[in-house]
Amino acid sequence: MSKAFASQSDLADKAITFEQLSAHCWAYTAEGDPNSGVIIGEQFIMVSDATATPAMAQDLIARIRTVSDKPIKYVLLTHYHAVRVLGASAYRAEGATEVIASQGTYELIVERGAQDMQSEMERFPRLFRNAESVPGLTWPTMVIAGGDPTRGEVPGRLVIDLGGVKVQIWHPGPGHTRGDTIAWVEEEKVLFSGDLVEYEAGVYTGDAQLAEWPATLEVLRVLKAEAIVPGRGEAMKGAANVNKALDYTKRWVEMLFAAGKEAAAANMSLKAAMDHTRQSMDPVFGHVFIYEHCLPFDVSRAFDEASGIKHPRIWTAARDQEMWAALQG
Repeated sequence: MSKAFASQSDLADKAITFEQLSAHCWAYTAEGDPNSGVIIGEQFIMVSDATATPAMAQDLIARIRTVSDKPIKYVLLTHYHAVRVLGASAYRAEGATEVIASQGTYELIVERGAQDMQSEMERFPRLFRNAESVPGLTWPTMVIAGGDPTRGEVPGRLVIDLGGVKVQIWHPGPGHTRGDTIAWVEEEKVLFSGDLVEYEAGVYTGDAQLAEWPATLEVLRVLKAEAIVPGRGEAMKGAANVNKALDYTKRWVEMLFAAGKEAAAANMSLKAAMDHTRQSMDPVFGHVFIYEHCLPFDVSRAFDEASGIKHPRIWTAARDQEMWAALQG
């Protein structure tokens, strides 16, 4: 039986949690939907991941206003995906003057932002309710350059003082995309990872750098965070639970890529690669949120990278449907 495309049949609202993790750090999570992070200083507020639409951002803003009336000056884009960035315009009315991203994220917006916006709106109708409120692509006003630490290069870093709390923003290495950016509140040991880290939810790898991703996770592990807001899944508190989230993501990535390499080496078709990957992935991860949504995109990317396509091919709405019909039809 053909499965409903991506998340088009997932229309039930999720229970939202807005919880304080430390003196200045908060997590906005929703049962496996995309998370956001909030850092509240004595002068300014920063939001990490803006939600999918300005209309959806209003719920996050309302929750922030229950604990602070300070201007939400900064919006961090942990990467370029539409469900993370297209709500950014809502924060202008709350004082936002700066949208921060890495150089890699900026380049990906230029290269494929428009196609990704159309693609994701069709994949996630529930998350893109009131899509008419989106004014267009979100463009950064502050771009962080710098190298890849997994190759021994020194990454560019931006330190933002919100008043009473400093936030380090940098690119720890390629993984979920080649431009992933984190926020790190070192004094409070809280990490906002974006989709570099997930927990008990599908790990979307459709635009990933799979070979490098495990090393990037180890860069994050060295921070010894005591709380993490992952891209999806509950906020994890305590060093042991932070490591549990890192391990979960690493296991997904390594298991997926191993299956992709085996399929490519055996000259399998993409459909055969999907069946092969299920043999290892389904028993371990088949129960988690958006597993069936993520897996076809993940297998496609793993097969591509294992076949020598290092730079991910652009997902368009048409490519989405063609792939889905072949693998989930």
